[in-house]
This record gives sequence, C-alpha cells and structure tokens, in this order.
Amino acid sequence: MKTVPFDGRQTNHLAQQPFGQVPYLADGDLQLFESGACLLHLAEKSDKLMPTDTEGRAQTIQWMMASLNSIEMVSVAWWFLNISGEPDNNLSGWMEKRLAQLEDVLSDREWLVANRFTVADLLLADVLRVPQVRELGNRPASERYVARVTNRPAFVKAFADQIAHFKQADEARS
Repeated sequence: MKTVPFDGRQTNHLAQQPFGQVPYLADGDLQLFESGACLLHLAEKSDKLMPTDTEGRAQTIQWMMASLNSIEMVSVAWWFLNISGEPDNNLSGWMEKRLAQLEDVLSDREWLVANRFTVADLLLADVLRVPQVRELGNRPASERYVARVTNRPAFVKAFADQIAHFKQADEARS
C-alpha cells in the first residue's frame, strides 16, 4: 500500500484517478479507481468475500450497489451539508427514512447475504460507521451490525495497519 500526498495531486494522482479521490488500486497491470470497483475486484479473488454460487454472488453485488447508491449517496451529501453548517437540510428526512429501512433489514439478519460475511458487509459497514450517520437516531440493529463487522480480527488489523501507514506518512512529511 502506498499513498499519494494531497499536495500536488493534480500531477501525481489524476492520471490514476480522474477525480483526484481515493481509493486507487494497482493489482499487477490492472489499475482501478472507485471503492466499489476495487472491492469487487478483490472480492472476486476469494470465496471468503464473494459467494461462488450465482444467487449469492448476485445478491452480494446487489447489496454493494445498494450501499453505494441507496445509502452512501444520501449520507455523504447529508453529512457534507451538516458539517457545512446546514444541519436542517432537506436531506435529513430522506436520510432518516433510508436508515430506518436498513434498520428493518438488519434486524432480521446477522449478515446481508448467504448467512455469512461478504464484501457487501464490509462496504455497508464502512458507509454506516461514519459517526454523524450513527448518531442520527436510535438504530440498535445497525449498531450491532457495524460492531460485528468492525470487530472482526481482519478488520481490526487492516484498520490498525491503515492508521499506522497514515501516521508514518505524516511523520515523513514533517
């Protein structure tokens, strides 16, 4: 893993990611951007993240798209308006409705697909773990779900490795 400094990203990052955002993944000769595309590519390398049966695979991809298009699409805009000083924005009702609908789904199951952890759970938990999103209402099933995903040993290790990497990059810049 490597990171690209924010300064100078017009020349050091836009060639790989046309919007200057993260993530960007290089896997051999393959270069990808967008979190969903990167996660889908990685998941397809192992049945630990992606079921191999047609139904399980389709449902996993369905929930990945729902995480990005039905939840994150609303939550990012809502979050941005909130931190920009518009907490009473017109997205709050939509956001609350989406989270309530998701709460209903998560109250009936431990994992989204195939009665086991998949890449769809990883993606949805990442969308839901934003503190401001979690503070919007009382959603115990969603809280338990995020805790299940983020307490998995692989998640804990990956998160610690990411923070250590960022810390090392910060120290190198100072």
